[in-house]
Amino acid sequence: METAQRAVLFVDVNDSTRIYETLGDTLALALINQLFGLLDKASARHGGTVVKKLGDGMVCAFPDADAAFQSACDMQMATSSARGPERLTIKIGFTFGPVVLSGGDVFGDTVNVCARLVALANAEQVLTTQQTVDALSPVLRGRCRQMFPIRVRGRHEEIIASNVLWRSDPDVTEINLIPSTITRSRETVLKLTHQGELRIMRSGGAGMRIGRDKDNDLVIDSHFASRVHARVFAREGHFVLVDQSSNGTYVLADGNSSEILLRREEAVLGDRGWIGLGNSAARHGDHALRYRVEPEGS
Repeated sequence: METAQRAVLFVDVNDSTRIYETLGDTLALALINQLFGLLDKASARHGGTVVKKLGDGMVCAFPDADAAFQSACDMQMATSSARGPERLTIKIGFTFGPVVLSGGDVFGDTVNVCARLVALANAEQVLTTQQTVDALSPVLRGRCRQMFPIRVRGRHEEIIASNVLWRSDPDVTEINLIPSTITRSRETVLKLTHQGELRIMRSGGAGMRIGRDKDNDLVIDSHFASRVHARVFAREGHFVLVDQSSNGTYVLADGNSSEILLRREEAVLGDRGWIGLGNSAARHGDHALRYRVEPEGS
């Protein structure tokens, strides 16, 4: 076994189960393999190697963060321009750091974090970490937008996820959380509104449980919500949302065109936005809550 610095990239094909059901096994497999051929070329162009393929996904390794960044952009561009009986989309996560090389495979925390990033990513999205952004060249660093701090299961420290603007026209794809305008040294409150009902939580107060069960602090009577779906608590002046559900919790910040899906993970809430229990936060139904973080007394 050997330890080395590598960039690791995970790519997954979205909705592969539906594609197989729609097209049938033979045609779907041929279509995905054709796409993998394009992704292989995008990896090789930037000095990458395909470590392994996992049905509807693949893992690649690169010598540095810049190479992984450029390959991720090429992969998304190639996928978006590909033609076929079904339009395929992919999601990508990449990280840079120490890995263990063994038997042609890669192991370690850098790999584990990358796997969690691709699980959090949406279709046609590329996610990386702030640590990886710091390793990029200045020009590429400027094409990354910081998102939520995320607690990854099995890891003590939070990671800061960043969104990569991969299209040639950054204005089309910029996905950026509005930076906080609140001075966190002041006492703040979290206001949660659901179907006209308001709940207020103070940064110095107790946490709040949210879900379908009547014993929750905020009851969400929706078939999308789990009995105990999520909880919110204060940490160092911020409000942290933790998913505890079967179907996940969606977070959509104001000014952001893309939402984050939490599955047994947590995220720090920004100034304002929407939370969706078990379904998209952009669909403002009985499962959705409006949130606002404001200074005390405002």
